[in-house]
Amino acid sequence: MTIVPERLNMTNTYRSFTLILLALAVIASARDASAEQPNIVLLMGDDHGWDEVGYNGHPQLKTPVLAEMVATGLRLDRFYSAHPSCSPTRGSVITGRHPIRYGTLAPNWSIRPEEISVAQILAKAGYQCGHFGKWHLGPVKSNSPTSPGAMGFHQWLSHDNFFELNPTLSRNGGPPEKFTGESSEIIIDETIRFIGEAQESGKPFFAVVWYGSPHEPYSGLPDDLALYDDLPKSYQDKKVKLTSNKTGRPTTRTLREVLRERFAEITAMDRSIGKLRDYLKSKGLRDNTLLWYCGDNGVPRSGLATSPFRGVKGTVYEAGIRVPGVIEWPAKIKKPKVSSVNTVTSDMLPTICELTNQPLPQRPLDGISLVPLLDGKMEERSRPICVWNYNSSQEFLGEKKPWIQPELQQGTTPLVKMLGGRYTRNFQNFHHPKISEPNYAGARALISNQYKLVVTGSKGKQKIELFDLRKDAAEAKDLAKSKPEIAKQLGKELRSWQHSVLTSFTGADYPSR
Repeated sequence: MTIVPERLNMTNTYRSFTLILLALAVIASARDASAEQPNIVLLMGDDHGWDEVGYNGHPQLKTPVLAEMVATGLRLDRFYSAHPSCSPTRGSVITGRHPIRYGTLAPNWSIRPEEISVAQILAKAGYQCGHFGKWHLGPVKSNSPTSPGAMGFHQWLSHDNFFELNPTLSRNGGPPEKFTGESSEIIIDETIRFIGEAQESGKPFFAVVWYGSPHEPYSGLPDDLALYDDLPKSYQDKKVKLTSNKTGRPTTRTLREVLRERFAEITAMDRSIGKLRDYLKSKGLRDNTLLWYCGDNGVPRSGLATSPFRGVKGTVYEAGIRVPGVIEWPAKIKKPKVSSVNTVTSDMLPTICELTNQPLPQRPLDGISLVPLLDGKMEERSRPICVWNYNSSQEFLGEKKPWIQPELQQGTTPLVKMLGGRYTRNFQNFHHPKISEPNYAGARALISNQYKLVVTGSKGKQKIELFDLRKDAAEAKDLAKSKPEIAKQLGKELRSWQHSVLTSFTGADYPSR
């Protein structure tokens, strides 16, 4: 029988006790670190243009909640979408990169599975991640390699494209389900449920809420429609083309009828944001939750009424890419601010990475962190914003090789608008192994801190325009001939950026591919 000295027993006990204390300290430290991490909610309207908010002086629209956010938070007065259409801009939020880098060339072009998403980054950091509403970066079904789940979201109630009242959505990639009610409220209710579950698990939350509103065809609840019964009679004289809610095919209606429904959708969306803010306040989460609202591109022709800018959705002029932007975060932004610094949807991922102390993806990014702006230390942007509406039709010339198997790109969630004889959406993305001169075509723009260069057409048939946005936000006076050196220099910078983007497009950012 071995006899253990009493002193040795005490020493072992002390060591065990010390190890337990250290382990508890590590656990407590991890919990404290998690508690200090900000909760993050990214909200995005569909086709919601810069002037379609009351706080930017719209003569009819009622958006009191966004006005409250502006009154307490950071108003991004020069906020841009990375592209003048929806799928590409949404990809820029998820990746921090320009969408051409990974082949999301236009609406209904998917993202690539090799991309590193903001949800994947935050999931590794201990966040519970959820997506609610419009996805439009590939099918949302469970076996899609570009679904919200494949891109790092733990939960999703999502649609392949856009949706109206009584939407049909897929929960976590399952069969589509019909939901009854106003669509903005439905996805906010799901977001609130998700947040509650994340809180119960003791994890910070990251929620992406992408509304189906106010994308056409338009519809609204009776009370919301009644708010806009007295729109100017002059709107009655103009006819616009859009989708019929009854047939899903093109129809023509008066602008006054259309705007009444469009504005009702925007007001309902605004109200749903208020519901979310009220919930966060009731649960003591408001102070440390960053809410970031923006649009995905400018107003389409069917909804255009009053715009101080040039262009529409689909163009690289200001009305096509300048959108509402506001950040509310009481713990960080204690006084209301209005920023005239140029900012863009691609900035979201780098900003979130810095706020959560996560490393940036090791590949070319087009966004920058806006943390210095939140801290009041950024007066100008460190590099220009570049926008490019790539000529995707050239991808169908000659032999094309799908990046993803076509059957995995077939959507399942129905919508009102018919396309190609279907009420669902399929997606595409192709290999592009070589760069050629025609690839540089398509409308593009470079936005510096003062000037904006707009280039349309291909080499030899280019139209080059230069605007001083600080003096001429309407892009009415072309300075290309009076300031040729500035136009030339910005043109060189734009071409260099295009080459970088096309290099990524070839798949060069995925060395193991």
